[in-house]
Amino acid sequence: MGDRIRTIATFATASLIGGCAEPGIFDPAGPVASGERIIMLNSLAIMLAIILPVIVLTLAFAWWFRASNTRAQYRPDWSYSGRLELLVWSIPALVVIFLGGIAWIGSHELAPERPLRSNFPPVRVEAIALDWKWLFIYPDQGVASVNRLVMPVGRPVAFRVTSATVMNSLMVPRLGGQIYAMSGMVGRLHYQADRPGRYEGLSAHYSGEGFADMRFAADAVAPDAFDRWVATARARGPVLDDTAWRRLERQSANIRPYTYARVRPGLFDAAVKAAGGDLTESASGGREH
Repeated sequence: MGDRIRTIATFATASLIGGCAEPGIFDPAGPVASGERIIMLNSLAIMLAIILPVIVLTLAFAWWFRASNTRAQYRPDWSYSGRLELLVWSIPALVVIFLGGIAWIGSHELAPERPLRSNFPPVRVEAIALDWKWLFIYPDQGVASVNRLVMPVGRPVAFRVTSATVMNSLMVPRLGGQIYAMSGMVGRLHYQADRPGRYEGLSAHYSGEGFADMRFAADAVAPDAFDRWVATARARGPVLDDTAWRRLERQSANIRPYTYARVRPGLFDAAVKAAGGDLTESASGGREH
């Protein structure tokens, strides 16, 4: 019996530790995720202000009106109280108003397409979802990477997101929310990392057989380290031209991160316009939807 209890305790402890491996928005690393945590904690506090008293009063009423308590008054003909009705309806109404206000303000302040306030210009990144990997193009730097997003600490990152396959969803939980990547459409997302580290990025929308492995590393590094990474990417690696794009489009999973030294100009816009067709036949001036 003792061995069985120890085994159950070991599995329970391992499960708890595994669940804490990626804390998500409870350990935010950027302003967007910090704002989302505040919204969640405020909403939780408002709901607990109702739930906890209800639980306490339920236990108190059950104890007071127990069969052995002769002091409790039994009034079977009682049916209405204006004060009680006011209390019963006003408190839920206030809760709905408070939660609605928090959701309304937060949805506008933390909208994915809303640029972040900063004294530094954003790093532009064009993200393309593929089966089952992510391509990140840096148009200003002229390089690209697969399954690895590198960003300088303290500087906003402005994403344009699309899909060259089925619908996906780009998300780095510790940096902020998610935006859908859809074929033929462009979504906008803004992140910022306030401290260096490696954060888990993923697709938050089921997209087929390799979905579980459609993850990427989001590395927040010092600005000079970011410049060195760009210089290293430019110095070595293949060129992302039409031939390389056709190879990249093939279904594959668990791809180790690598970089492209140069990228065909207008590749992202061409991928948007192609929308499942032949990229080589698409003009480079794709239209946003």
